[in-house]
Amino acid sequence: MKILLSIALLLISFNTFACESTLLNHNFNKLATDEQVNLCDAYEGKVILVVNTASKCGNTPQYEGLEGLYKEYSDQGLVVLGFPSNNFFGQEPGTEDEIKDFCRLTYGVQFPMFEKTEVKGKKAHPFFTELNEASGTYPTWNFHKYIISKDGKYVAEIGPRTKPYNKKVVALLEQELAK
Repeated sequence: MKILLSIALLLISFNTFACESTLLNHNFNKLATDEQVNLCDAYEGKVILVVNTASKCGNTPQYEGLEGLYKEYSDQGLVVLGFPSNNFFGQEPGTEDEIKDFCRLTYGVQFPMFEKTEVKGKKAHPFFTELNEASGTYPTWNFHKYIISKDGKYVAEIGPRTKPYNKKVVALLEQELAK
């Protein structure tokens, strides 16, 4: 009887700490490592700005603004998550080590970056398929952005030409951080 009670209490406690967000319940390796991260475990309770990135795109200078947002708002609960993708005309052709070095050395990127990821179509990672279902669109180009609330729900999508410090982006992020 004590064993059954112990098992029941253990199961209840696991459910108490389980991730509430199905959108975030996905695993990715950190860029150029074998270290796996569950997005929900790592970032639940934070406002998340998801961005598919590329090193050889006209939008690549947006890394600077993304890093700026991350530094400016991380103490308030913002995290920027970068997902390098080669889905758009081969604009992310490098290895993960090359991508990591480029991001760190060229733009000083410190926000979390993850493994090279398919972000659209039939081969899209399930995380991006779920973002598509929630927003109505897969990324349309490199540096497409999605905002996810502290409780792991889709808030908004922002097109790739919209820069990170655009008034609309900052207002949406500040609104979510204030909740």
